Amino acid sequence: MLLDSWSLALIICSMVVAFLMLLAGRSAIRVLRFWNPASDDNRQIRLENEIWLTSTLVEYGLGVQILSLLVLVLAADHFAGSIPGAMCATGALLADPHGIPTLLVKLAGVFLYGFWLLLHQLDIRSEHYPLVRIKYIYLLLLLPLLAVDITLQTLYLTGLKPDIITSCCAVVFDSSTGGGPLLLRTTQLPILPLFYATALFLAILALLLLRRWRISAGIVHSLGWCWFFGLAMVAVITVFSSYIYNMPYHKCPFCILKPQYHYIGFLLYGTLIPATFFGVTPSLTEPFRKRPGLAQPVAAYQKAAVKTSLLLLAIFTALASFHYLRYLLLGGEA
Repeated sequence: MLLDSWSLALIICSMVVAFLMLLAGRSAIRVLRFWNPASDDNRQIRLENEIWLTSTLVEYGLGVQILSLLVLVLAADHFAGSIPGAMCATGALLADPHGIPTLLVKLAGVFLYGFWLLLHQLDIRSEHYPLVRIKYIYLLLLLPLLAVDITLQTLYLTGLKPDIITSCCAVVFDSSTGGGPLLLRTTQLPILPLFYATALFLAILALLLLRRWRISAGIVHSLGWCWFFGLAMVAVITVFSSYIYNMPYHKCPFCILKPQYHYIGFLLYGTLIPATFFGVTPSLTEPFRKRPGLAQPVAAYQKAAVKTSLLLLAIFTALASFHYLRYLLLGGEA
């Protein structure tokens, strides 16, 4: 599988990102050692010019790494056609023990890489560049995560063999057979009441925050979104997917990405993941309000992020509920 076009695309992108991030890491060390905004000597001027170039390279590198989550899922779906027993990305990811860890690390990276991009955007909103040291310390902390991300991806791609026999999603997510390694044992929990109650709670809290920002409410809002993200993923797998497939025993988070289901999975995940990011980050930016020149940019971001998370929450809930409500109203498949 290593010479497959999808594998080569992932490997080449990772090599480019690693090269850019190593260059940025070298600049980060120089910034932490010599950055002095009160100085106007030649070294400071060179550093100021350097961080603009470095930050641009990091933006592109982290942007590519965020998109690599989508490429990995599409690649796994492509690999499923060559692996016995695999019907979709589920089987391909389970065909090697590094598949699921790679997926989870990349998913976590979407939020962690995205937060660096947010810090950078806030930093350049002020002429004082008050977050330079913070964002470059954070960048250095991201380098081990990036190394783990690329290493797991490489191990997964090199470990895939066309003669491996794996399990299809019908087996992995079938709770009647024990559930397999991916099905969370939540079938006994009131998933739908929890899902809709949490969505309503987040919507009400967002409306209150839009009227008046309170840090305590903002923290609750962020924690609520962390809970809702996991709950929503469980709800999609264990409840909503069956109504999308019109098959009570077909529970899979990847088949909904296929064309026969109108690519609804891209819409679901494409709203849930950004909604979670914009729901969690407003309270995380609160400590930066007191930085020179950032009071207004941070306040503006917090308001815009809460609005965006509320809008995406409404879209995601409507999309996830559509097939379920259609079944209830029409009494079965339309």
